[in-house]
Amino acid sequence: MSDHKIKLGITLGDINGIGPEVVIKMLADNRICELFTPVVYGAASVITHYRKIIEGAENMQFTTIKNAGEARGKRINLVSCIDEEIILEPGKSTQTAGQAAVKMLRAAAHDLKSGAIHAVVTAPINKENVQADNFHFTGHTEFFASEFGGQPLMMMCSELLKVGLVTIHMPVAEVSGNITYEKIVDTLELLRHSLISDFGIVEPKIAVFALNPHAGDGGLLGTEEENIIKPAILEASQKGVLAFGPFPADGFFAAATYEKYDAVLAMYHDQGLIPFKTLTPDGVNFTAGLPIVRTSPDHGVAYDIAGQDKADPSSMRKAAYMAIDILRCRANYAEMTKNPLKHYERERGGRDLSVKDLLPEQPENED
Repeated sequence: MSDHKIKLGITLGDINGIGPEVVIKMLADNRICELFTPVVYGAASVITHYRKIIEGAENMQFTTIKNAGEARGKRINLVSCIDEEIILEPGKSTQTAGQAAVKMLRAAAHDLKSGAIHAVVTAPINKENVQADNFHFTGHTEFFASEFGGQPLMMMCSELLKVGLVTIHMPVAEVSGNITYEKIVDTLELLRHSLISDFGIVEPKIAVFALNPHAGDGGLLGTEEENIIKPAILEASQKGVLAFGPFPADGFFAAATYEKYDAVLAMYHDQGLIPFKTLTPDGVNFTAGLPIVRTSPDHGVAYDIAGQDKADPSSMRKAAYMAIDILRCRANYAEMTKNPLKHYERERGGRDLSVKDLLPEQPENED
């Protein structure tokens, strides 16, 4: 089985945002189909509209299929799962676009469950307009956790920095009440496991952020550090996690201390994502802790530039590459932990497993 047999599902996200543009631009390079078989969830009318806008994309070929099981290698496959007559209004948040985004997500999730695709990359959605179609989730992370079980861990990833979050999408006023001893310990264990099994880091070092300014100043600016975070770090350390802190987030980044660690654990969304996006604007959002692989670019729908051929596909491209890399790392990890002899042979210089070694065999249907 050749590497392009890896079927990577790709959702267009909000069709009035930059999702369709970054997907088309990512797939415009014909060499991409040598790395995996793209399975795009959307509609031909949407692709045609944006292909006309994007310079150099007019002659791109998409093969329309009924389902991912029909996907063929060395070509861009398109599963039509929304109304071909859908109204496009680039730059606007509409109920129609929200409903379309949900349909694409649900179709991709269905194919992940059946094994028709091996991982999924999701273009950004608008968290407000998707609520119009009984999508009662605050984001992709919560949706995929509901579909596949497990304890989701939102991670922002790049070669420079990896950031995990204790709390994800919630009002800042509720953050303190949701930071518990147990949650920090569990999240540190999840983060450590992901760094090992998904990224191949032998024994990761994790920095843990404080919640309050100056790490609470000994209780003067808050007691969460003394009563919750420090005890949780100690408990996680006793369980084998190399966890350190709590560090004040501002000084941690100002002194580039992140360079000494494999990952950092932030207490809430903006505490981790603001410095991450500043340092690595083309990073990747990865949902760790689930039995499936889902990645996404680290940007939003960007209505202000939608439909203008200004969107940068770098983050989307890296999200696709990372999904494949994580599949490969999980394959190696599963094999090495299953059979110690294989691990020994690898240490002696044997070949690494590739994703294809662990993907289920599928009938040949390519030209």
